[in-house]
Amino acid sequence: MRTELCDRFGIAHPIVGFSPSEHVVAAISRAGGLGVLGCVRFNDPDELDAVLTWLDEETGGRPYGVDVVMPSAQPTEGAPADLDRLIPAGHRDFVERTLLRLGVPPLGGNGEHQAGVLGWLHSVARSHVEVALRHPVRLIANALGPPPSDVIARAHAQGVLVAALAGRADHARGHVASGVDLVVAQGYEAGGHTGEIASMVLVPEVVDAVGERVPVLAAGGIGSGRQIAAALALGAGGVWMGSVWLGTAEYESSSALRTALLRAGSADTVRSRIYTGKPARLLRNRWTEAWREEGAPRPLPMPLQNLLVASAHSRLMDSDDPTVVPMPVGQIVGRINEVRPVADVLAELVAEAEERLARLGTLR
Repeated sequence: MRTELCDRFGIAHPIVGFSPSEHVVAAISRAGGLGVLGCVRFNDPDELDAVLTWLDEETGGRPYGVDVVMPSAQPTEGAPADLDRLIPAGHRDFVERTLLRLGVPPLGGNGEHQAGVLGWLHSVARSHVEVALRHPVRLIANALGPPPSDVIARAHAQGVLVAALAGRADHARGHVASGVDLVVAQGYEAGGHTGEIASMVLVPEVVDAVGERVPVLAAGGIGSGRQIAAALALGAGGVWMGSVWLGTAEYESSSALRTALLRAGSADTVRSRIYTGKPARLLRNRWTEAWREEGAPRPLPMPLQNLLVASAHSRLMDSDDPTVVPMPVGQIVGRINEVRPVADVLAELVAEAEERLARLGTLR
């Protein structure tokens, strides 16, 4: 199972694996895919630099990439303390009342208050790019469309390819016109930030729109080899997978989060703005449902919403309660039924995809 994507990156399988965990990313690359590290969690560029240095060593020369978040409309900038003052008191009161009603205790004595993820800020995302380009990354992907033209030019000058996620065919055309090298057609089923068109409809539309000019990766609703085969049949040159790695042994998570993921079915997600201020698919639970009740405030724009709920997220995770953990995940969460090493998951994906493609070849 080889496509142009394999030749472009020197990988064995046309599988791009996104994860915020460097351990998962390294394991994907070592197993023959292209691991891509989500950088948005890094408020400190030096911390990202240290993690990428670790990846340089742990991937053993195999290719990997990074994913940044650079919104097309530049969000409000400022230090955390300055942005904090923009959050309405009513929103703070709602969060605190909801935590109390859900029985979520305060953080323990050793608990650290999180300042919120600042990677949504344009300036912080730029620092991620600066750091990444000091390392042998092979791909810079932008989760919210094409990065600015100067970022694309700098990446290309260093031989680094650029990808952008798209939720509509017209967006994909714009991405290619901006100079990106790959388009990730991410359907409604995907975890995290996602649009409103399902993958079965979106992928062939994007392939028809830009597939003759750049490779198209299918994303959203892909958690098995059969779904990889379906994506290739729709014209994709490979797949972009994220949620499936949350159930791997390399992904470090609390026991509550692990339990929540293993219990969840494909219907147990919800698309909401409560995590970042932009529509993102999350695990459906008592926390997400509280924001849907009458009297709940409207989520704030990015990055204020994440700053609002950052401390709450720490408390929710620390509560050890699977019914409240805040977690972006796609609808394929229903396929996460056991904890296995990344290499085993990837090997099964490849074997099943190849078997299904061979079977389809007998239908002529």
